[in-house]
Amino acid sequence: MSNYRITLNGKAYEIEVEEMSESEAKSASSAKAPVAAPVAKAAAAAAPAPKASAAPAVGGAGSVNAPMPGTILRVNKNVGDSVNAGEAVVVLEAMKMENDINSPKAGVVKALYVNKGDTVASGQVLFEVE
Repeated sequence: MSNYRITLNGKAYEIEVEEMSESEAKSASSAKAPVAAPVAKAAAAAAPAPKASAAPAVGGAGSVNAPMPGTILRVNKNVGDSVNAGEAVVVLEAMKMENDINSPKAGVVKALYVNKGDTVASGQVLFEVE
């Protein structure tokens, strides 16, 4: 058995993997619902579309995460723009409602990890303010 740590949507999970014999692998592959495929699809779907640079797996002190899954309707600021505390940087559509995603503090937009039209997962890093 081997132990691994994987990170999915910013959360770390520890898994234990057991090597199977050929006969076990064949019977497992004929099962109706494979276990590994949904995990790989979820990880690929959760990958952010970078605008300035690649998104960190876990955001820093000034990072803002999506509170729920949805679609980015608007990006109101660019990297390098100044922003006030409580000012909407991104507008997220979720459940047919527009949600302003506000800056937690006054500062400068350090990075944007989403573009208009992107689909985001809950907890995905959207932007950083320093």
